[in-house]
Amino acid sequence: MTTDSLGTASIAAVRQYLRLAQAEGLDWLGALAAAGLSADVLDEGSERIDGSQFQRLIRELTLMSGDPLLGLRSGDYVQPGSYNVLGYITMSCSTLGEAVARIGPYEKLVGDMGVTRMHQEGDQLKLSWHCAYPDPMVRPQMIDNVFASWINYARWLGDYPEAAATAIALERPSPGPELEQEYQRRWRCPVTFGAPSSSIVLPRSLLDIPLRQPDPLLRKTLEAHAMTQIAALDDDSTLINRVRQAIRHQLQQGITRQDMVAEHLRMNARTLQRRLSQEGLSYQRLLDEERRELAEYYLRESSLPIPDIALRLGFSEVRSFHRSFKGWSGLTPGEFRGR
Repeated sequence: MTTDSLGTASIAAVRQYLRLAQAEGLDWLGALAAAGLSADVLDEGSERIDGSQFQRLIRELTLMSGDPLLGLRSGDYVQPGSYNVLGYITMSCSTLGEAVARIGPYEKLVGDMGVTRMHQEGDQLKLSWHCAYPDPMVRPQMIDNVFASWINYARWLGDYPEAAATAIALERPSPGPELEQEYQRRWRCPVTFGAPSSSIVLPRSLLDIPLRQPDPLLRKTLEAHAMTQIAALDDDSTLINRVRQAIRHQLQQGITRQDMVAEHLRMNARTLQRRLSQEGLSYQRLLDEERRELAEYYLRESSLPIPDIALRLGFSEVRSFHRSFKGWSGLTPGEFRGR
């Protein structure tokens, strides 16, 4: 992925890193300037910056600090506002599981830094995050920041400071035996470095933790506002994110046609497939991932009959939906809903 395809990042996400920089006495104004940014941009709460600028900013702060764990420590400065409207949506949820389910649909409001995927593995939930930033100095810090922020924010949401994941895997290389202990101390679970992908495995019991201020009516209002914001964002995100968004939009109408997605992105189907291949992906894989995420959402959050869910996801037969869902999760749709 090239640096001119990094989409955008919200100022809310930028502020979290700058809070750390200010606390550490770093020249944060100099770092902003090196990234081509003015301090004035911080005055606009809804402003977004170019993803390549955000990547340069994190690089500058990493160089200034000389701290290999800058991303991990930046998680200490997470606030509800760090996640833009998504933060306030999660605050109004009833349980931690409800809040986690909102990450995928609304994470674009925070920025195009990466894509979250989740699926159930027996009695556990696996959250995977694919970082979109290629800079080898920035990427480990960004992954550390996302996971540290998730953990700290979830503990605060549930007023449960002792909450711990089952296991965490990081694609970043080990920072060394001594620094590895810092991850163990903060996260209180086994942490693997140099993994094929970055993920957190949560025990199912954690998802039932009640949150501080549940407000279903406010949540619905905020989600409507969030959808409006997503629709208003410029079409400057990564190709993968744009394809996912187009697929998700079509699935809401029960349509799964690649040619229509390509037309929406102003290219033909062959060009779309070629560009996805360059990213190591295929249209079918992205379609399956979006179908799975929506299927799990409908089965968890709605009372829609399973045949209706199959129809919404573009399956011509309920039997095909059952076969696909069992291939994804190892469970039938009915078994998944029952759990």
